[in-house]
Amino acid sequence: MYRKELEDMEILSSSSLPFKEYRNAVFLVTGATGLIGSLIVKNLLFCNKRHNLGLKIVAVVRNVQKAEKILQDFKNDSSLIFEVCDLLNEKIKYKGKIDYIIHTAAVTQSRLMVEKPVETVQLSLYSTDRLLNLAAKRQVRCFLYVSSMEVYGIMGKNEKVGEHELGYIDLESVRSCYPESKRMCELLCNSYAAEYNVPVKIARLAQTFGAGILESENRVFAQFARSVLKRKDIVLHTKGESEGNYVYTRDAIKAIFILLANKEKTGTYNISNESSHTTIAKLAEFVAKEIGEDCIKVVYDIPENSESYGYAPDTKLFLDSAKMRQLGWQPEVGLKESFMRMMEDLAEMEKE
Repeated sequence: MYRKELEDMEILSSSSLPFKEYRNAVFLVTGATGLIGSLIVKNLLFCNKRHNLGLKIVAVVRNVQKAEKILQDFKNDSSLIFEVCDLLNEKIKYKGKIDYIIHTAAVTQSRLMVEKPVETVQLSLYSTDRLLNLAAKRQVRCFLYVSSMEVYGIMGKNEKVGEHELGYIDLESVRSCYPESKRMCELLCNSYAAEYNVPVKIARLAQTFGAGILESENRVFAQFARSVLKRKDIVLHTKGESEGNYVYTRDAIKAIFILLANKEKTGTYNISNESSHTTIAKLAEFVAKEIGEDCIKVVYDIPENSESYGYAPDTKLFLDSAKMRQLGWQPEVGLKESFMRMMEDLAEMEKE
């Protein structure tokens, strides 16, 4: 485990989170080898030891070897169970009681969304339906669906956007397979809540990064950080006009833990640090100047056919996280510290 990631776990486990609410609970977490899923599993296991909670964590994965590498510091923990399952085609086989289901599994690579749009939609819909059905049968305390800010589509407004506002999604664009399927999954969640009384929470995450990112991470924030570490110019393949909403990894996980313990039956929540809102281009310039100390610059290399990269369409979107803050959540880490903490972990990875 890397230093800043461990430090974040220490901070989270020492916070005022309602740990007693989880005592002796069983968590089923899908997408446990992805960024959010793996961080949830790690922090649950860490807090379990710190507070002697008696938890059991069922980590749903497709590849045990990959999971053991990502969760190597916990792979011998008796509280951790690996459930091998292809969520596109299979049902969960675990037969024991389940108190919480946290569904994070989804296609997250933009290029794959364009190359495999059918599978992107199918994975979202089939897996979510099966898991909601499981939640209804096992009478879980909470089903938490990790959604995305992309459900908002193209807003075209400068004001902050609350959870009940939605924009336009172009259904003729193949890349829309991701946000439109996310919308449908949210509707499935609310439908199961209404018809089968499943207690559902939906977390619409802003772009989440910081300590704890995976070695395979290749989204813009990781590319920018690696450019600084290697003293190479940041290369943008678009004009970078799309507005970005960001949240630090530890802040995102804390928000999710708060939602799990929240007593409301259903609810949708934006999870975003409003002070970390900026355009992609401005973020690149900020990283080059403030993090890279002007030793690198931003270069624009825009291809004629940028659609092949699978980038989401440019949009003006400023997420309002007031609803989440009303539950007592407050983001603690800003953009510069997020990059610095992430880069420290990335530097350790490079040395291995």
